Amino acid sequence: MQALNNINLTSLIDTLVSLSAAFILGGLIGYERQYRQRTAGLRTNVLVAVGAAIFVDMANRLGGAEGAVRVVAYVVSGIGFLGAGVIMREEGNVRGLNTAATLWASAAIGACAGADLVVEALLGTLFVLAANTLLRPIVNNINRQPLDVISSEVTYMVYVIARRHQQKAALALLEAELERSNYPARDLDMHPFGQDDVEIEATLVATSVDGDELDALIARISTSTLVVQAFWSSSTTE
Repeated sequence: MQALNNINLTSLIDTLVSLSAAFILGGLIGYERQYRQRTAGLRTNVLVAVGAAIFVDMANRLGGAEGAVRVVAYVVSGIGFLGAGVIMREEGNVRGLNTAATLWASAAIGACAGADLVVEALLGTLFVLAANTLLRPIVNNINRQPLDVISSEVTYMVYVIARRHQQKAALALLEAELERSNYPARDLDMHPFGQDDVEIEATLVATSVDGDELDALIARISTSTLVVQAFWSSSTTE
């Protein structure tokens, strides 16, 4: 019967507003992540935002502002474990940091919504979306700026295996695709690969490369009949 005594229409409406705001605002952030096919997409960001809102709203009702502050502190630390789960190290390249940071921000927005700070949650959402969209061209432009070879910490290579009698056509294809992706090659080498094939190795100029863009480039090259195999790798230099 205690559950029935806890029912309060005003509190229920307040909770509905908080969770709806967390759902919608978390959904906006998640949609941008889903559109870019990131690890944590629409549902993950919505669940993080709504979950944080539920905890903070419950703390507001049971313990007041002081209890809500303690719960927010737990949300901040707890979401770190979820964020760590989407960070991956792949072939010397760390990926998922931005996704983890976005999840962390979604939790903050959900906590704001749960604490009835809906306008603050909306402003937070706008800033998170701006960071993930408006700053992307600036970051890509900075990353594409060539530096002195000695200053490079990570070197990216694209490899294409082709038939020896088709090596010129395969080389032209690789150069065209690299130019299309705005990844100029610093160096191009050819090596024998078995009895009938050659390996074309392209070392990229860019000091920072988007792994998803390289994956898309490799996928396009691999569809050509000129190519036996294509892949990319990175190496760290001291």
